[in-house]
Amino acid sequence: MWFTGLCGAGKTTIAAQLHDRLAHAGRAVYLLDGDGLRTGLNSDLGFSDADRHESVRRAGEVAALFADAGLVVLVALISPFEAGRRRARLAHEDIGVAFHEVFVDTPLPVCETRDPKGLYRAARRGELRAFTGISSPYERPRTPDLTVVPSDGTPARIAEAIHSKLAL
Repeated sequence: MWFTGLCGAGKTTIAAQLHDRLAHAGRAVYLLDGDGLRTGLNSDLGFSDADRHESVRRAGEVAALFADAGLVVLVALISPFEAGRRRARLAHEDIGVAFHEVFVDTPLPVCETRDPKGLYRAARRGELRAFTGISSPYERPRTPDLTVVPSDGTPARIAEAIHSKLAL
């Protein structure tokens, strides 16, 4: 399950709630999120378009490997470009593993109010180059498998709805 959306949209929070729900139900589940990947697997990458493509490629390949081993894999990653998300989907389809793209469609002004690291403020001041949604594009999914918005409820409620809808 691939959660995509802007920084601060709630991707990781929702995925973590879903992770806990699945683990409690006895499912083998793993959560890959952007911050965790950036400290390990993607520690050699920056924020250029090429590095973002490579980050998404790596996450997609790892997710496909884990899913092929029988885990439910939750990926919470901005993944700003349609081509990268499509490549991740194909990596799963190529090995016969289900792939569900979940677009966490939180408006930019809301994301900016959820700015605990001050990244949006720094980007608005020009201190961060190529910040997704400000000085670098985010290509909204054209046909996600599921779209969630803040008005759908709390992250726990959204995770519950995803769990029910996708029968995980």
